[in-house]
Amino acid sequence: MALNNTYDARLLAQETMVGAGVQLLLLALLGTAIGMGPAGWLTGLAFAIATWAVLTRALRRSQPRSFGPANRVTLGRAILVGGVTALVADSFQSSPPVTLLVGLTAVALILDGVDGKVARRTGTSSALGARFDMEVDAFLILVLSVYVAMSLGPWVLLIGTMRYAFVVAARMLPWLNAALPPSMARKTVAALQGIVLLVAGAGILPHEATAGAVLLALALLVWSFGRDIAWLWRRGGRRTAGYVSPSSLPVPARSEG
Repeated sequence: MALNNTYDARLLAQETMVGAGVQLLLLALLGTAIGMGPAGWLTGLAFAIATWAVLTRALRRSQPRSFGPANRVTLGRAILVGGVTALVADSFQSSPPVTLLVGLTAVALILDGVDGKVARRTGTSSALGARFDMEVDAFLILVLSVYVAMSLGPWVLLIGTMRYAFVVAARMLPWLNAALPPSMARKTVAALQGIVLLVAGAGILPHEATAGAVLLALALLVWSFGRDIAWLWRRGGRRTAGYVSPSSLPVPARSEG
């Protein structure tokens, strides 16, 4: 039997529409369970629409032959992150259902170690999959940092915004867009952010211990970013000739998930 190696826009559109539909179903279930207010509903809906639009655009640009099993896992994580986002937004108006928020977050973090393995075992690693995975991770950390900042203070937002600050800086300094070598330390520090923020959000530790753990996680993140920036500077930041457009630089395939 011959394999279908052609780009099928309609089939891919069905995948993203199913994802959007499941996201709306999750929001409906959360709304029914906790009586979610307008802030939670609007934020959750905005997340669902934005995810569908951005993913659809990315698929049209990359034109993969199929959505792939690993991307389905990542899409499932994105749906859970949408639920967490709605709950965090709703917590500004009412007491958050901590158990539910922690549960959704924990599953999303566990699945973070699944999509990469699925991609490697099925031979479906791709730049799109790596980017999708990274963006879901980054947004979850941002949302968790917002939630934890409500109890520890705005300094926690540095954890969630650091990656986005790096993206903004890379638009002005193209040498920051170069691909970094694989690093277990980077991977460990990144994973630690979600775990520490999850524990902090669960409120299972004394306030002082929670603040200390989050501060340590922030310090490790600053070290990790600083180390990578120093490597990129030594590799290309010192040179002014031969600048490469950020859009033409490769995104590393999903290999560390």
